[in-house]
Amino acid sequence: MYGSRGAAGVRATAVVLGAALLIAGCTSGDGDGDGDKGGGDTGARITQLPKDAAPFWVNPHGNAAEQVADYARDGRETEADQIRKIAHQPTGEWIGPENPEQEARGFTEAAAEADRTALLVLYNIPHRDCGQYSGGGAADGDAYRAWIDGVTQGIGDRSATVILEPDALLHLVDGCTPQEFHEERYALLTYAVGKLKSLRSTTVYLDAGNAGWGHPDQIFDPLNRAGIAEADGFSVNVSNFYSTEDSLAYGKDLSAKVGGKHFVIDTSRNGNGPYTEGDPDERWCNPPGRALGETPTTRTADPSVDAYLWIKRPGESDGECKGGPKAGAWWPAYALALAQATTP
Repeated sequence: MYGSRGAAGVRATAVVLGAALLIAGCTSGDGDGDGDKGGGDTGARITQLPKDAAPFWVNPHGNAAEQVADYARDGRETEADQIRKIAHQPTGEWIGPENPEQEARGFTEAAAEADRTALLVLYNIPHRDCGQYSGGGAADGDAYRAWIDGVTQGIGDRSATVILEPDALLHLVDGCTPQEFHEERYALLTYAVGKLKSLRSTTVYLDAGNAGWGHPDQIFDPLNRAGIAEADGFSVNVSNFYSTEDSLAYGKDLSAKVGGKHFVIDTSRNGNGPYTEGDPDERWCNPPGRALGETPTTRTADPSVDAYLWIKRPGESDGECKGGPKAGAWWPAYALALAQATTP
């Protein structure tokens, strides 16, 4: 099992490429079809959450917001109300491979204008996802370092929380990533942590797998080699479905082995826990019957957990399985099912 493989893709909201448009509240997009399609429903009705409980930026132009606008335009208010459960929450913005500086600047400028923190996910390590549904990544180490440099230049001094490379360490431990790439990966992750932590207002969490994979004894040394000492902490359950209770136990065990580092939990789709039927190797991929988990907040059940976050954007596919589109693509039917299965 490759853990939380199938993390959301790297599509960035097109409007963000014009940061000034976001800051001005413009909803016209940039002409490629990814802008506001709903006559103002996305920007006008989606607001930021109270900062003391959820300091992360809510993107009023994300996929869920666009879906709300589409449903509202078509008179499907029941469905629109369901998708608002997603659209009104802050979710991770996955930086794409082509314009890292521009995207990071756009997201962080829009967040700063709203007096919030941008939640960014960096998922571009070479040999990413072992060539599976979310395969790809930078062409080589030099390309990756240049990409990280672009991200850091884009963030600048603005406030950002960064989730660094979901599954990158997990796939070193489980044998998925060939041995000849291990040393380079450790070096690249260490480089990324160092660059990001050189910024004044950036918090960095290295990804550390999930409660359904292995044991903390298997990953604490890789975390150390990847620079956890310099990072703010680690993330667990990214793009996966394990309960918050199980994720908390896993994280606390691991924290004790890496100097008491704090961690964050991806609760985006763990409301009904993990799927336990079908092929064990693909239970993580678009499982049916799942639900949204705890909404993003810094008010957590344990002082070692800095936040519950929606790192995976609910409603985006894990990959081409169970009838889903490519990894990271918006899947309205799945989003609606997640929302409908979720109680307030």
